[in-house]
Amino acid sequence: MRVAVIGAGPSGITAAKNLLQVGLSDVVVYDRNAEVGGNWIYSPEASHSSVFETTHIISSKSLSQYRDYPWPTDYADYPGHEELKAYFQGYAQRFGVTPLVRFGTEVAKAEPVEDGRAWRLTLGGGEIERFEHLVVASGHHWDPRWPDYPGRFEGEYLHSHDFKQAAAFRSQRVLVLGGGNSACDIAVETARTAAFTAISMRRGYYFVPKFLFGIPSDVMHAKFEWVPRALRAPLFRILLRIDVGDFARYGLEKPDHEFLASHPVVNSELLYFIRHGRIHPRRDVARFEGRTVHFKDGRSEDYDAIIACTGFRISFPFFDRSLVDFSSGAVPLYRRAFHPRLRNLYFVGLFQPIGCVWPLADLQGQLIANHITGRYSLPADMEARIRDENETIARTFMDTPRHTIEVDYHPFRRALLREIPRDAPDWSSH
Repeated sequence: MRVAVIGAGPSGITAAKNLLQVGLSDVVVYDRNAEVGGNWIYSPEASHSSVFETTHIISSKSLSQYRDYPWPTDYADYPGHEELKAYFQGYAQRFGVTPLVRFGTEVAKAEPVEDGRAWRLTLGGGEIERFEHLVVASGHHWDPRWPDYPGRFEGEYLHSHDFKQAAAFRSQRVLVLGGGNSACDIAVETARTAAFTAISMRRGYYFVPKFLFGIPSDVMHAKFEWVPRALRAPLFRILLRIDVGDFARYGLEKPDHEFLASHPVVNSELLYFIRHGRIHPRRDVARFEGRTVHFKDGRSEDYDAIIACTGFRISFPFFDRSLVDFSSGAVPLYRRAFHPRLRNLYFVGLFQPIGCVWPLADLQGQLIANHITGRYSLPADMEARIRDENETIARTFMDTPRHTIEVDYHPFRRALLREIPRDAPDWSSH
C-alpha cells in the first residue's frame, strides 16, 4: 500500500512519522524545498515561507512540542525560526522521515483514478506516480489575501508574506495594515528602523502579552482550562485589563467581540512601542490616492510603503477546484482531517488553533494512520458531525475568513485523543 504526503513541514513530517509507526513502509513525502521545515525555512529572499528575519513562535515551547519529542532544555520559552527548523529536522531524522522526502519536487496535479480507489500524482518534472492514499500537509500560510480598498497606492506595496527584513524600510514612512499577530510583529520590527510607523486596524483587538505574572500566557490559560469558557473568557479579559489597562489609553479601539472569540494577538512589544511613540495607531483605510492614505476618521497621511498583513487564502493548486475548494465558507472535514466523499484523501494541519498546530497535527496523523490500517473507523454519521463541528466554529468564533478553520487547542486535543484506538501502536512497537 503506497501513501503520499504533500509537504515536509511540521504537519507533513508528523503525518509521515505516524504512517511509519503503524507499519506502513511505502511512504513518499514530496516537498518543493531543499530541506525539512516548511514555512519555518527562513530566506532573506521572497520564497514559499512567510517567516521573516526575527520571527518567533507565539505559543510557548511547553505547549508547542510533539508528544514524543521534547524541546532541547536550553531553548527559550518562545523559540525563533532557527531553533524551530532545527527542532523539526531533528524530529524527522529521529523518526526516519528524512529519507522518505523527495526534496525539490513539486506536485503539479493530484487526481483520483480507478473510481476513486487511487490517486495519480503528476510531479513538476512530468513524472506520474500512483498511490492508494493521499495526505495533504501543504500549509495555509503561503497564498496572500490582499485587502480591497478604493484607489491606488503609488509607493511600495507588499504583503506580509514578502516581508523579510526591517532594514529595508530604514528612514521610510511605513503603514502596516492589519491587527493580527503578523501585523503587530512587523509593526514592531519596522518601528526599530523606519522614520515613522503606523498600524491601521479595522476593529479593536485583544493584545495579550507573552507573559502574565511571569508565566507564558498560554500556560497561564491552560491552568484555568477547568473553568467553563463562558466564565473563563471574562476572567481573562479582567486579568488583561489589570495587566495592560484600557486599550483606549493606547489610542486603540475597544474590541467588539468577547475575549477568545477571535484568534488572540500575542505580543508584548506593540503596546510598549505605542506608548513610547514609535508606533502610531490608525483607524481603517477609506481609500488610497497616490502616496496619500485617507483613513475613515478623516485623517490623511503620506507614506513611502504599505505592508498588508491581511492573511492568506486556503489554496491547493494541485487539485481541480471542482474536486476540492476550501477558499471560502466552512471547511467540510471531520476532525479537520477526513473528507466526507473522498475517503482516501486526508488533510493534516488545516486548522488555526488558539495554541500551536503541530501537537494537534500529530494526533490527526495518528488517527489517519490507524484509519488506513483498519484500526480506526470513521463514524457512520460523519457528515452530520462535520456540520456540527462547523456550527460550533461559527457559534464560537468571529465570522471572518480566517476563523473558518479556527479551533480551541485544548477541546480539539481532547476530541482527537478520544478517538485514537486503544490498540494504536506507539513508536516503541515500530
